[in-house]
Amino acid sequence: MTVVIDSAFDPVPSLGRETDVRVASAAEVEAAPVRAILVSGEGDLPELELSREALAAAGFTAAKNQTLLLPGAPLRVLVGIGGGLESAAALRDAVAAFTRAAHESSALAIDLSGVIGSELSAADASLAATEGALLARYRYDALKSEPKTVALETLVLGVSDADAADAREGVQRAVILARTAGIARDLANTPPRHLSAEKFAEVIERVAPDFGLEVEVFDRAALIELGCGGLLGVNAGSIEEPRMIKVSYRPADAEGHLALIGKGIMYDSGGISLKPSNAMHAAMKFDMMGAAAVFSSMTALRELGSTTAVTGWLMCTDNMPSGSATKLGDVLTIRGGKTVEVKNTDAEGRLVMADGLVLATEEAQRPDAIVDIATLTGAAMMALGTRTAAMLANNDSVAAQLQAAADTTDENIWRFPLDHRYRDQLKSNTADLSNIGGQYAGVILAGLFLNEFVDGLPWGHLDIAGTMQAESDDLWRSVGSTGFGARLLAEFAVAFEAPAGA
Repeated sequence: MTVVIDSAFDPVPSLGRETDVRVASAAEVEAAPVRAILVSGEGDLPELELSREALAAAGFTAAKNQTLLLPGAPLRVLVGIGGGLESAAALRDAVAAFTRAAHESSALAIDLSGVIGSELSAADASLAATEGALLARYRYDALKSEPKTVALETLVLGVSDADAADAREGVQRAVILARTAGIARDLANTPPRHLSAEKFAEVIERVAPDFGLEVEVFDRAALIELGCGGLLGVNAGSIEEPRMIKVSYRPADAEGHLALIGKGIMYDSGGISLKPSNAMHAAMKFDMMGAAAVFSSMTALRELGSTTAVTGWLMCTDNMPSGSATKLGDVLTIRGGKTVEVKNTDAEGRLVMADGLVLATEEAQRPDAIVDIATLTGAAMMALGTRTAAMLANNDSVAAQLQAAADTTDENIWRFPLDHRYRDQLKSNTADLSNIGGQYAGVILAGLFLNEFVDGLPWGHLDIAGTMQAESDDLWRSVGSTGFGARLLAEFAVAFEAPAGA
């Protein structure tokens, strides 16, 4: 049976949506039809006709991110900030809460002049506020016949004249980063029937030149010639061709070279080691979020002025069971010759990533560091839940730079030890390695496996399995794909410094 998909379907609809974000005076914010009023949990109230007792009677205590709509013209939305806004992350959350509370409004305004000061610069405040609004209003409705989300057409940020120039810089950066996250969310939210590995490559070839990126696509024949046995082995059960997509950013007078490897399993059934048919199985369209994060992060590099050369390797296929699928006990030969015994076909992400890692080490201009990102292990989710990703690294400088980027974007990560005492669990009686180890330490074992293929280069690994999706709207995290890692990798690449001795 042939299933026809609308050839006009666009997997990145957010690229066509723009919000006019303006820096203005406090007076212009006062005149806006819908505006936020930040209210702390103690001290004097802003100029309101209501007392704290009246607000409490309405259920509003000014707890963090609590909202209350005051009807009238203009519509005012009270947003609780608890004891105060101590960070850009707190402001991002508060503006996201305002945006969700005013979900029927296409034009929003907020006065930031009261929060700009010693703790928050004008640039940081405007960046956080813009990201909070744009990320919170994101919606994936490309396949809905009657979309109900109201687009955010205008966002007005009030600042003093002295802070206006810095605020505009923050807005400009935020718009780029929010668009970056939107691209990643769009790609991951797209159903697998609409976004195969082949279609993903076509989308990237179409979009990449607009952002100063070069693209090279490798089909099955090219992958055979390259000896990418990991990617080919995972693809063996599918009727869809695999694709390896190499994306390059090459600024003039580049300072340093960074390689990013993204897991792009367009749909993961588990292969012969079939997943149970539950909610997590249904979420496996998100298993390509690593590749989506790598590509979307690279779309920001030119506009953010990155001087680091970046090469992205997107390792793309679905993982399906069939008569031709890789079987338990089969041995795959990774690029470079190392052999891997497949003891579980649902531990497939590390197999496709291994080919990409080896290819990155073989480039004529060896990268100063390699970072991979993947929805890799359920163990990461079990350990850290759905708001924090796991990070492993063989280099403290790479780990510190990833942590700094995560702190900037409020995409939380936690470093696990790369504990080589567990390495023996990856031994195989048949091949050089097994693709899984024992029952415990799954995050660490996956990291140890990947570390086998980086040829001693400085390397970091992000396991985003737990953070790949939001089951409901949560402040600036919209339901569906979170786009986790896209903004983080963009910030990491822009600020990247080659580790000493690299």
